Amino acid sequence: MRARKFACTQPTWQSDGVTQERPDLRERKKRATQEALREAALRLALEHGTANVRVADIAEAAGVSPRTYNNYFSSREQAIVAAVTARREARIAEATAAQPAHIPLADAVTTAIVQVYTTPGDDDHPALLLIATDPALRHAFLDTTAGIEAPLTTAMARRLGHTDQDTARILAASVTAAVRIALERWLRPATGSAAGLVVPTGSLPDLLRDALAPLAPALDAAR
Repeated sequence: MRARKFACTQPTWQSDGVTQERPDLRERKKRATQEALREAALRLALEHGTANVRVADIAEAAGVSPRTYNNYFSSREQAIVAAVTARREARIAEATAAQPAHIPLADAVTTAIVQVYTTPGDDDHPALLLIATDPALRHAFLDTTAGIEAPLTTAMARRLGHTDQDTARILAASVTAAVRIALERWLRPATGSAAGLVVPTGSLPDLLRDALAPLAPALDAAR
């Protein structure tokens, strides 16, 4: 959150016992606008198809100007995908922090990643089907993995119990890369399929675990 002079914030307790500032009115309005845009983008894409949705249509449906839209998203695909992935970053950090302290870091991170990426909400299934059948949406979906690096860095640093942020950041970046590779394998277009049609193949939990397995020695050594 950007610092603002005289902004009124109040502390609020999170599930992991960490105190954070409650967003001020301006920040809450920004979050509400972002949510309205991504929900409008997904609804229009499901109703009309991604190719038939313009940024202007999304902005109008959310009650804002196209210029305001561009302050939040750089493309319609980014907004559509965000409707599915909006809370993933926070959920990754929460799930990592929630693992028992005695569990090795590699197991804690792997469990958190698998849990968050394989338990979508019931309302997410139509959106995930749309993403799987649209190459531009697939690329945007894969790009969202970068968003887990910062919160995962914080969660891992707390779990490690030291202030070496560089170590936590390097490990989190490695985990992020592994997650992207697993998702790329899962969403790989079938050979010879029409228009790059994707039918997710293999077990996503297994693909995630396999991609993260080579990192286990480094994760556990950091502890």
